[in-house]
Amino acid sequence: MGTRVFRHVGAATAAASLALLLTACGGEEKKTEDTGKADASASAAAKPDVKALTAAELEKLLVTQADLKNHKVQKAEAAVVVNPGDVSADKAACEPLAEAMSGVAPGTPGASAQTQAIEVMKKAASPDDIKKAFGAPATTVTLGSYAGEGAQQALASLKTAGADCAGGFTLIASGEKTKVTKVAAETVTAGEEALAWTVTSDMEGKPFVSKLVVLRKGNNLAGFSTISLAGEVKQLPKAVVDAQAAKLR
Repeated sequence: MGTRVFRHVGAATAAASLALLLTACGGEEKKTEDTGKADASASAAAKPDVKALTAAELEKLLVTQADLKNHKVQKAEAAVVVNPGDVSADKAACEPLAEAMSGVAPGTPGASAQTQAIEVMKKAASPDDIKKAFGAPATTVTLGSYAGEGAQQALASLKTAGADCAGGFTLIASGEKTKVTKVAAETVTAGEEALAWTVTSDMEGKPFVSKLVVLRKGNNLAGFSTISLAGEVKQLPKAVVDAQAAKLR
């Protein structure tokens, strides 16, 4: 996503985190088992649907507040949403990555839907907590549904892009350019198949480290683009990924 979108997401993250900081519940988050392998085994024998879901159907499959503890789930703000036709890259091979980073379903989906999940601190507010709230990871979740083998093809194009664009590229979103300097593959297990990367961008001369995950389940893709105002996301958004994967068909 471009510089303008980074700033809007960051502002929304800070506002949501600070608003919830005083009322955040304490206690340890209940651990959930990794359902990736189970999902893959359960759906391995089934062929992907050949008909794409509608936008209304995808909206019902999006992760919600009830699905995620210690997160604020909210509709993606208009300033954050990028139209598919407004995203490109200086290298054609890198365009699938540019789309996924910008919260756009890659390839040619029949429909898409989007929401945002912001991690919320558990402890009561203190000066240090307030500083940390500004750096809370914010994940833009994008669902895309495809006809035929579209989902498999889109994920394959992302895999190729991850290798071909490891050394960087320029992302262009709504006319604004962001220099991506490095794309490093991560290990992830989710859905029937999944890909993940740590993406380093140049943000006004400083490294800006984000995470990107895309999983496939049937003929649907779920993309997770996670950023932080602190300038670095250290972990993949596993809780968000697992919760969303569990809701997909």
